Amino acid sequence: MKYMILLALFSLPLSGHSQSFSFHIDHYSMIVEDLQKTGDFYSDVLRLQDIRHPSKAAGFRWFSIDGTSQLHLIRKDKVDKIRSKSEHLCLSLPNLEEFIDYLKEKNISFWDWEGTKGAVSLRGDGVRQIYLLDPEGNWVEINNAKG
Repeated sequence: MKYMILLALFSLPLSGHSQSFSFHIDHYSMIVEDLQKTGDFYSDVLRLQDIRHPSKAAGFRWFSIDGTSQLHLIRKDKVDKIRSKSEHLCLSLPNLEEFIDYLKEKNISFWDWEGTKGAVSLRGDGVRQIYLLDPEGNWVEINNAKG
């Protein structure tokens, strides 16, 4: 009986964590000063589809990412320009080399994680990745992770 009580006591904390949630990313928001120029980067360079803000409010530009999530650009008069590469939007695609060729054709700079221009990083799990800067200095990672 003593062992059954101990077993029950040890299992109590675990029972509070038994619920599992099935999250997906709804959207990622960025504060920007130049909504047009920065929005055009996401539309023209990354070819994300512009979508309408539900209330048509000024100062917002929204984009669909693969029809499953969104990027929201929010215009503010003053934006903190100190950006770390560790804080970034990450987009994945199956053919990173094709995208890199596209960037080179358009003369768009990219870097590896360490900061070498025109280089590609290889993560420990085999995923290849590059980093771009949007016109506001926000980092965007592009990789070939399968999800």
